Amino acid sequence: MKFFDRRQLVKAIIGLSGLAITGLASWLSFNREGNMSQKKLKFVQTPQEQHWVGDGFFVHTLFHPVGDMYKHTTPFILMDYAPPKNFPQTSAKRGVGEHPHRGFETVTFAFKGEIEHRDSSGGGGVIGTGDLQWMTAAAGVVHDEFHSRDFAKIGGDFEMVQLWVNLPAKDKMTKPKYQGRKDKEFPRVPLDGGEVKVYAGEFKDEKGPCETFTPINMYNVNTSDVCNVPLKFEEGSNTLILVMEGTVNYEGKSFGEKSLLIFEREGEEIPLEVEANSRLLVLNGEPIDEPIYAHGPFVMNTKQEIIEAIEDFQAGKMGRL
Repeated sequence: MKFFDRRQLVKAIIGLSGLAITGLASWLSFNREGNMSQKKLKFVQTPQEQHWVGDGFFVHTLFHPVGDMYKHTTPFILMDYAPPKNFPQTSAKRGVGEHPHRGFETVTFAFKGEIEHRDSSGGGGVIGTGDLQWMTAAAGVVHDEFHSRDFAKIGGDFEMVQLWVNLPAKDKMTKPKYQGRKDKEFPRVPLDGGEVKVYAGEFKDEKGPCETFTPINMYNVNTSDVCNVPLKFEEGSNTLILVMEGTVNYEGKSFGEKSLLIFEREGEEIPLEVEANSRLLVLNGEPIDEPIYAHGPFVMNTKQEIIEAIEDFQAGKMGRL
């Protein structure tokens, strides 16, 4: 079974079922008092190849909605990571031209360089180093995304992550919207040897500015020295950690650059030891345990909804640029 990796249109049906989490009162009491509430690692993804998305994004696709893994990544559907790459100056437009989406959200993190976006709902703008754009495609948009004109003219290092976030069935046909957030808008929480930047959700009483449809936490961790990062999330939630630079130590093992750590749903705490000069992207969210049907740029719940999405796009109902 093949899945969309942003290079080709494909079909997928994945049936999901809820995960029941139960336990005896005495066991839960021990969980709170001891260290048995620690989340265990379920998968570790290490990319083997890169591919071009358009001519501006040279990415690793680190996960997509496949098999048992999706139970541990939902509500996150797909992640493309473009590690640091130097682009020479040019007058050409580098990126991905006009294309549609429906049924989910795209979140683009700019770590180096600049990205220019516009969509048929009127959203858009330029995000630079440290910024984020959050596009809710929902009922449907057409958009494009390129290196910004200014960045293309001078060239330089470029690094980004694009994350696809699912929407519950009840929200898939809501009105599209766009959130463009600048680096200075994100609160920072200092730690001994580092800091946590909060995009969405909450960390140690600091709340991120990004609005979400379901409970989601998103952080960027940066360290200058060896740093203990005390993560704690809701029981039954899913957690993923991308190591973009440096090393993370967990469960007696070390994980280096481009490693993606995916955790079990059970447990609450993730006591990370992060080496000096490391950068992490931390994702946590409440699972969306609904059927998912993905076809190319559309992510819905049924095959019929995919057919309707294609017809609506072809009829121009998602707008034009």
